Amino acid sequence: MSNPECVDRRAFLKAAGVVGGVALLGFALPGRIAWAAALTKAQRDRMTPDEIIQLMKRGNERFRKGQRTTQDYLAQQRASVKGQYPAAALLSCIDSRAPAETIMDLGIGDVFNARVAGNIANDDILGSIEYACQVVGAKVILVMGHTACGAIKGAIDRVELGNLTGLLEKIQPAVEATAYQGERSAKNYAFVDAVARKNVELTMAAIHSRSTVIAALEIKGAVKIAGAMYNLESAAIDFLSSAPKP
Repeated sequence: MSNPECVDRRAFLKAAGVVGGVALLGFALPGRIAWAAALTKAQRDRMTPDEIIQLMKRGNERFRKGQRTTQDYLAQQRASVKGQYPAAALLSCIDSRAPAETIMDLGIGDVFNARVAGNIANDDILGSIEYACQVVGAKVILVMGHTACGAIKGAIDRVELGNLTGLLEKIQPAVEATAYQGERSAKNYAFVDAVARKNVELTMAAIHSRSTVIAALEIKGAVKIAGAMYNLESAAIDFLSSAPKP
């Protein structure tokens, strides 16, 4: 980068004597955030799952505060051409207002992102997550729902529409399992959001119970399954504690 404020991450880490240390890390410069190219294998492998989650939290904080970043997507694209070493696999909803990489200030090569209405885990999604973690080495599986979710509303109303019918049926367990004192309808956004949170929890548990590959990685401490809810109004992500295993 020609701008002297845009310091390359590797150069910064070398100068600080911590080469290969924390990646994805934005560090403060006057009114700006400096970033570097795509993650290397060494940088990814040195991070723990909890450290990766903390970096996601910091990224969301920058996003919701409207802080400018110096993400160089072209540099990230070039650096990741010959290989990718994402730190996490995200399972999020297709809602256009909740793009996971953007709202967590992530770059090219940082994460895998599977998107499907209602962030449900079907066999294809599970296979994709197994590839991300077992084959490529991602250390965090983050299931992220969001407020005012249309898929959740559809499940509550038992909408029937082509192939969407079967998808919404997969969310029905969350509707039934949500403890809520009040109007249990899609018009009640508090109930909708409660179901969305329960759906995240059940999806986390399903990933663990339905994938022996992921379960084995969890036992070794190589992978952590986490959950989150994104608030469309505040732009804040609420990271959930681990869901109980079924």
